[in-house]
Amino acid sequence: MGQWSRWLRNAAGSTAWIALAAVAGTAHATSQEFSAAHPSIEASRLVDWVMHKKDAHGKPFAVVDKRNAHIYVFGADGKLAGHSPVLLGSALGDDIAPHVGEHAQTGHVPPAERTTPAGRFEATPGRNAQGEKIVWVDYDSAFAIHRVRPGFSYRTRNSRLASAQLAGRRVSWGCVVVPVRFYQQVVERVLGASRSVVYVLPETTTLQQIFQAL
Repeated sequence: MGQWSRWLRNAAGSTAWIALAAVAGTAHATSQEFSAAHPSIEASRLVDWVMHKKDAHGKPFAVVDKRNAHIYVFGADGKLAGHSPVLLGSALGDDIAPHVGEHAQTGHVPPAERTTPAGRFEATPGRNAQGEKIVWVDYDSAFAIHRVRPGFSYRTRNSRLASAQLAGRRVSWGCVVVPVRFYQQVVERVLGASRSVVYVLPETTTLQQIFQAL
């Protein structure tokens, strides 16, 4: 083997090693940041799968842990951008009610339809009927991530977000509601800048039934 060939082989090996080390370093950093947030076993399992399979296809993504009323937001690089308690649909369940999108347009969703559905969703940034910035998780069913909205319930909802009582966080019509500051600093900056993927963990069924690839 000539000197030039040996140099190319060594250079290729060095480049491959650097690339592998960079990927490993990113995964390690992601693992450390995420572990420090003390996620549930199911949330950890899902994030590991998303990262290993590259299921978000280079997009930012979020994981909503309904049983613990918490959201984790990751950038396109897989690094944890932030996490926060959330408010969820007042009705237990993992399915989208058949006519919830139509009812949402009328301004009233029946109590039984106020579920936060589980699954994998291709999300897009947008605005609601009031012109406020939101992230549409499933547009047809009016399922979105948005901030605590101003109004008579603003102070009560902020108190529920600050409380350790998980049952008190089941108050929305189905949307994932986050604190204003978290929305502005994390959700809008990461998920609100482009298309993203949102994974919602189940609460009445198993992780494997919703995410069959796991």
